[in-house]
Amino acid sequence: MVKQKKNFQETTSEPEPIVIERAVSEDNTRTILGEIKNYEGVIGYILRNNSSAVIDLDDPNKVMDFAVLSSSAFEASERLSELFDLGEIKNMTVKGQNTETVHLSVGENNVSIFMEKNADAKKILGKMLSP
Repeated sequence: MVKQKKNFQETTSEPEPIVIERAVSEDNTRTILGEIKNYEGVIGYILRNNSSAVIDLDDPNKVMDFAVLSSSAFEASERLSELFDLGEIKNMTVKGQNTETVHLSVGENNVSIFMEKNADAKKILGKMLSP
């Protein structure tokens, strides 16, 4: 009787990102945005990543307008950053005649918060950036 040796090949792979942690982070962001949505003067928000978006606005007829504003603001910040070698832009505020918006990145998510002029943008940004 002859014994045969079996060759075991070890394969190594790089660890995949833990999706649970990202989901918890996204859930936390949505919870914070839900709280902010109840602040005086807040019109709504858009939370988006590469594959999905969550939109909560007082006026559903303005979804396209706010979506274009949000997307354009993030694109403009990227271009300005490259043009003036600013590095990564953490957040920005856009002030209009009647409204104000705060745009920031949270992990892989882009967040845009829309508010009336009387809303406290500093309080909202502070809430988003608090641990």
